[in-house]
Amino acid sequence: MANSRIIVPEKKLLTNPTLAERAVAFINSLKHTKGEWHGKTFDLLPWQETIIRDVFGTVKENGYRQYNSVYVEIPKKQGKSELAAAVALYLMAGDGEWGAEVYGCAADRQQASIVFDVAVEMVEQCPALKKRIKPVLSQKRLVYQPLNSFYQVLSAESYTKHGLNVHGVVFDELHAQPNRLLYDVMTHGSGDARKQPLFFLITTAGTDRNSICWEVHQKAEDVLAGRKIDPTFYPVIYGIPEEADWGSEQNWYRANPSLDVTVDVEKLRAAYNNAKDNPAEENLFRQLRLNQWVKQSVRWMPMDAWDQCNAAVDTEALIGRECYAGLDLSSSTDITAFVLVFPPRTDEESYVILPYFWVPEDTLALRVRRDHVPYDVWKAQGSVMTTEGNVIHYGFIEDFIEDLGTKYNIKEIAYDRWGAVQMSQNLEGAGFTIVPFGQGFRDMSPPTKELMKLVLEKRIAHGGNAPLRWMMDNIYVRTDPAGNIKPDKEKSTERIDGAVATIMALDRAIRCGNGTSASVYDERGILVF
Repeated sequence: MANSRIIVPEKKLLTNPTLAERAVAFINSLKHTKGEWHGKTFDLLPWQETIIRDVFGTVKENGYRQYNSVYVEIPKKQGKSELAAAVALYLMAGDGEWGAEVYGCAADRQQASIVFDVAVEMVEQCPALKKRIKPVLSQKRLVYQPLNSFYQVLSAESYTKHGLNVHGVVFDELHAQPNRLLYDVMTHGSGDARKQPLFFLITTAGTDRNSICWEVHQKAEDVLAGRKIDPTFYPVIYGIPEEADWGSEQNWYRANPSLDVTVDVEKLRAAYNNAKDNPAEENLFRQLRLNQWVKQSVRWMPMDAWDQCNAAVDTEALIGRECYAGLDLSSSTDITAFVLVFPPRTDEESYVILPYFWVPEDTLALRVRRDHVPYDVWKAQGSVMTTEGNVIHYGFIEDFIEDLGTKYNIKEIAYDRWGAVQMSQNLEGAGFTIVPFGQGFRDMSPPTKELMKLVLEKRIAHGGNAPLRWMMDNIYVRTDPAGNIKPDKEKSTERIDGAVATIMALDRAIRCGNGTSASVYDERGILVF
C-alpha cells in the first residue's frame, strides 16, 4: 500500500491552480494546537499539501470540484486531526458557499469533539477568523457570520438526522463506526442541493471486515489499482502489505509520512519492542502504527513465556499474607474459578497466583470424553475439585472461600456481576469486601495488559498449575478502536474462567496492594501501546 492520487483513464483532469493555492494558503494561515507545535504556523507537510491541492484544485469542465469523496487512511499520530479540522474550517469559511452546513462526524460525540476542539483552538489563534466566527460550545457548533455558515458536531447517535443540506462532512475514524447508519445518512443525497459537496473521510485501519469502513477501504484499493473507475472518489492509503516485514524501519517510514516530524521514530521503536513478543500488542502495532487491517481477535498468551513463570508456590509460606481474589462463576454446569493474587512485598518478589477450580462431580467423566480435557487427572492431582451433583454446589464453594479467609488475608474479592449476585451477597455477609468488576474494555484492558507485561518480565509465579495454563492458552483477545484489549469469550471457545479471575484479582492487587510502593497505575499510568 502507498499513497496515490487518482488518474481517471481516457480523461484528462482539469486543474485550477488558483483554487488549489487558495485552499493551501487558507490552511497555512492557521496554527497548530498541540504540544510542541502549539502556536506554530500550519505549514502543510508534503503529503498533506498533495491532498489539498488535488482535492480543491481539480475541477470539472463547469469549474466545480471533480472530487466529492476523499478517503484518507493513515496510521495514528500523523497530524490527522489537525488536517481534518483545517478542512472543516475551509469548507465553512473559505469555500465561498453561502449557508454552508459542515458536519464533523465520528462514532460518538466525544470522538467527534476531538477534531472540533482543534478547530476551536485554531480559530482562537487566528485573529481574522476569531472576529468572524461565533462559537456555540454548548452545541459544539461554530458559526461563520459573513456567510451564515456553520460547522456542527454529530455522532453515531444522530443517524436519524435526515433532511440535512450538507456542503461538507468530515468523518473522523470511520473504522470505529458501530454500523453504517450515520455514514449512509450523511453521504447519500444529503448534498444533492449543493454544487460541490465534499465528504472528507479520514481514519486509521480497522479490524472489522464487515464494516462500512472496510467497504470504503476496498473501494479505495480498487480505484488505486485501476480495477474500478470513479472520477468523484479520491483515495489515499498509507500502509504496508500484510506480508511485509513489520519490524523494518524502512517500512515504518513507508507507512508513516509524518515520521520524524509529528512523531519521533524512537516512539515507534519503543512500541515495536513492546509488541514483538506479545501477539496482542503486535496486532495493535500493525493496525495503529502500520495501518494494516488485522484480525479483531488474536491468540494472546505466549506460552513459552508463561511456562517460564512456573516458580513453585509455597502455600504454607503465604498463610497470613494479604491477597486479592477474582471470582468467575460461569454457569452452574461449567467451571467455577476462584483465584488469589498475592502482591509482592519487596522489589525482588513476584506476584504469586493461587488458583482454585470446581466442576460438578456427576459430569466429570462426560467432560473428559466430550471436551478431551483431563479433568480426572487434574482432580487426582488436586488442581481441580468437584462438588456433589450435576451442577455446581455454590454453598460448598462459599464455605471453602470462608475457610480460605481464615488462612489468608483476603482484602477484596472482585467478581463478574453476571450470575454471581447471590453468592456475592452471601460472601459479603460473611465479612468479605466484594467488588463488582465489569467485563468491558474499560475495566479489563489495564490488568490484561499488565498481566502480559509481568509475564514477559517473569514477575509472576503460578507454580505450573495445569488447568490455569490450559485456560491461558485458550485466550483470544478482542481489540477496540482505541487500542484497549479484553479476553474475547466468543472467540475463546475453550474455558478461560481462571484467566479472567486472575486478571480481575491482579487488577485489585495492583490498585490496592500494600507492597513496597503504591499502585503501579498511579506510578506510571495505564499501559498504552
